[in-house]
Amino acid sequence: MTGKCSIALWAAVGLLAMSVGCGGGEAANGGESIKSTQQIVTTCGMVTDIVAAVAGDLGEVEGLMRAGVDPHLYQPTRGDIAKLTSADVVFYSGLLLEGNFADTFSNLEQSGKPVYAVTAQIDKSHLRSPPEFEGHPDPHVWMDVQAWSKCAEFVAQQLGAIDPANAKVYLDNCDAYKAELSALDTYIKQVIGTIPEEQRVLVTAHDAFGYFSRAYGILVRSAQGITTESAPGIKDINDLVDFLVEQKITAIFVEQSVAKDNLQAVIEGAKKKQWEVKIGGELYSDAPGPDGTYEGTYVGMMDHNATVITRALGGEAPEKGMAGKLSE
Repeated sequence: MTGKCSIALWAAVGLLAMSVGCGGGEAANGGESIKSTQQIVTTCGMVTDIVAAVAGDLGEVEGLMRAGVDPHLYQPTRGDIAKLTSADVVFYSGLLLEGNFADTFSNLEQSGKPVYAVTAQIDKSHLRSPPEFEGHPDPHVWMDVQAWSKCAEFVAQQLGAIDPANAKVYLDNCDAYKAELSALDTYIKQVIGTIPEEQRVLVTAHDAFGYFSRAYGILVRSAQGITTESAPGIKDINDLVDFLVEQKITAIFVEQSVAKDNLQAVIEGAKKKQWEVKIGGELYSDAPGPDGTYEGTYVGMMDHNATVITRALGGEAPEKGMAGKLSE
């Protein structure tokens, strides 16, 4: 968000920022201010989940983006900026995933607010930067569970620096969460590995599964580029249709936060070439599932993805997933 609109929003919450700076979220005790919990604001659901796991009872975490919201396209609202201004600390994914927040984060940092991209310390050598991304790193790091666990470590470090008295608690919470992520990573590798090699091809709506491809040994093709702001051309659709027919791929996958029109065009194109392609299932790419569900957590969304992909492509995975918690 730029220009007059951004200036207007920041002016509207200026008084709120001043009032928060005078002791919001603190209680007076003998003339001293004692902080009970950290007020933490996050962006997308994947970030919200890891921050909540690391903060535990020491943080009140509020995510701005609800289930099914596309972070590539999301525009911060007046209410969002008020929440960000009131927060003790802000975490976001980074790597331009939340591109429309750039000015907002810059203004917050200039005001002295702790604002952190959870991907900040991921080694640049690990980031994917294919030519089609126009020089920008692929932001979908959470699709590699081991890489995302490093983001949890970063969150623990930053919370510990802000709240040194509880630094060990954050690290202990992080270690417990990383153990859960390690089990998830192992599960995904095991089930994807059961898909027959000639069928181990994941075709999706947009290019969100590149890290998943590299981490779990499955070829990925998509109709759309890295961001849902782009639109595939006729050549992109035709090239994907030709690939499906030539490789005899029978299943493609829609994404919960991405329009399905492009893949429908692929299905129709394949049909004209006398090849039947079906929808193998719906995956969670840029946002977790419904709030309050297992799929609404980071672990749940990745468990769902791996299980649905494996079963649709001829592999072996439990119907209810890694922990028997999947709703479908």
